Amino acid sequence: MATPTTNVVRWSALIGGIFYGIVHQSTVQSLYDEKKAAHAVSHRAHLIEEAKKAYAAKKSEKTSGSSLITDPEDPKFDLEKLVESWTKDS
Repeated sequence: MATPTTNVVRWSALIGGIFYGIVHQSTVQSLYDEKKAAHAVSHRAHLIEEAKKAYAAKKSEKTSGSSLITDPEDPKFDLEKLVESWTKDS
């Protein structure tokens, strides 16, 4: 048979355990949310860096790989080559 003291100890332990579980869960969840946000920021920064590198490579490829003259005042200007390069790019 359970004495009143035993019941008080049991109920106190149960309530204390529930309170500890709630506090612990909120702590773990907040740490998880912080890590998830930091990961999202770093992932976005990584994607931006990749995009910048790809853009720079494309830009340098366009300028260095081609000797196309786009100035109509230049005597070596060729309209057919300019139109051809526009159709090839798009």
